[in-house]
Amino acid sequence: MKGSLIIVGFFVLGVIVGFGGFIPKDLLHADLSTYVLYGLMFLVGITIGYDRELLLSLRKTNLKILLVPLCTIVGTLLGTGIVGIFLPKWTVAESMAVGSGFGYYSLSSIFITQYKGAELGTIALMSNIIREIFTLLATPLLVIYFGRLAPISSAGATSMDTCLPIITKFSGKEYVLIAIVHGILVDLSVPFLVTFLCSL
Repeated sequence: MKGSLIIVGFFVLGVIVGFGGFIPKDLLHADLSTYVLYGLMFLVGITIGYDRELLLSLRKTNLKILLVPLCTIVGTLLGTGIVGIFLPKWTVAESMAVGSGFGYYSLSSIFITQYKGAELGTIALMSNIIREIFTLLATPLLVIYFGRLAPISSAGATSMDTCLPIITKFSGKEYVLIAIVHGILVDLSVPFLVTFLCSL
């Protein structure tokens, strides 16, 4: 919860700084977001490659575990596609692009801003932050009403990091590996799905 509030705080601070004109416009137009994106992709690669125990565990895992991220991806895209039908300002593909961030707000919002502009990028940022905060707050209810896999799917890409402690607490330690594998695979799908849907 604290981590999510810090993220929202930085977002609000960024809006204030941008609105107040505290940063020179030349710096903002120098493809700064592209370099930030490269840095994020590099850090994601380090995070996945560094955890050798995780890679060893993945080799021993049953392939049925792959159904969880697959269902998360298909369910999210289907849901955002249906919502997109009723949004007059945005196309179905743009709505699905926002959903395909899967809670990975920093990466997806940068991609969408580059392809579709700051307005849709901001919507992507806020919707992905809300997804994470919702999971952090609603996990106990999700487990009761929808089962132990529900918080993992709800968390999206954050099931392997910020939402992992709450998932472990309410779903159980036996779901930790599922949550981590789910987070990695959903995480890896973000740049491909967002860029594909933005190009439609």
